[in-house]
Amino acid sequence: MPLISVVIPVHGVADYLDRCLDSILGDAPPGGPGRDDLVKIEVIAVDDASPDASGQILAARRDPRLRVITNPVAVGPGPARDLGAKEASGQYVWFVDGDDEIAPGGLAAVAAALARLAPDVLLVDFEYLYPDGTTSPSGGARYLRDAETGTLAGHPALIHLTMTAWSKVFRRDFLAGLGVDFGRPAPHEDVLVSTMALLAARQIGVLDRVCYRYRRGRRGSFLAAPDAANFAIFGAYDQVFTVLAERAGSSAPLSPRLRAAVFERAIWHYTTLLPLVPGRRRREFFRRMTADFRRWRPDGFVFPPGARGMKFRLVARGAYPAYRLLEPLNRLRVMLARGRAAKK
Repeated sequence: MPLISVVIPVHGVADYLDRCLDSILGDAPPGGPGRDDLVKIEVIAVDDASPDASGQILAARRDPRLRVITNPVAVGPGPARDLGAKEASGQYVWFVDGDDEIAPGGLAAVAAALARLAPDVLLVDFEYLYPDGTTSPSGGARYLRDAETGTLAGHPALIHLTMTAWSKVFRRDFLAGLGVDFGRPAPHEDVLVSTMALLAARQIGVLDRVCYRYRRGRRGSFLAAPDAANFAIFGAYDQVFTVLAERAGSSAPLSPRLRAAVFERAIWHYTTLLPLVPGRRRREFFRRMTADFRRWRPDGFVFPPGARGMKFRLVARGAYPAYRLLEPLNRLRVMLARGRAAKK
């Protein structure tokens, strides 16, 4: 049995797919006689009716660890992940997007952490990879330094890490038992699974190391340019809060501290996506933010400090004109922070 099943949904990523596969298969070369120190993996690529040469690239690979599943009709990255996970045989499943890469040494580091910690979910750090080949840190390292193992109840700040499938390595049986899947329309189809996994895990492993490279600025990406598809985030968190509301009356309700952490994560997620909505629809998106704030705000919620708290207060009031005035200052702050990080 392989330790890790790497599942790759593939659609329209021919320009990047070879690099993605090399970063995985090259980081864990096939073992020879007497080699028991190499990471045992399988790679399941789901060709989701890709319209470009991705299918030919996969067919040209001659590696016994690679298995290709071909969808005659595109179903989207979420259902493609679900399909690959059902075919997986590894102890753990790591979802890797076909236009991204595993960082050098990342696979070995993940394997060592899995063997040492035996978690339900392993959280890993990542870096942004830009078209010119440069990289920048994710900003999530500060949440990964405080603990190596634990639960979300013990470390609620972990909820503020990216809500993506690829930043987590799931124990396969645990993932299958969650009772939720990735079967939402993209983007943000991984929010529900990510949230429920963090809440349900009895053992969350934390790896304070860059193991993944997330490509920014790719043409056709939902995050490359303003796109109304980002309204899907509201449906994703509506599912999350509906599940939490159902749990409120159960024998194991969520603690007020955790409920507040999930709520804060949702509102902050909305604020990060607002600039990625077409300008003519941003006011509408903001109204949805305010409606969700008022609908889902838990009793006793305390506004966070600093700039985040200021934004939250404006969202709560529905004060879009005032909020807009903050955006240029926020973009400047992000640019300065990226510049400082690049100099280190």
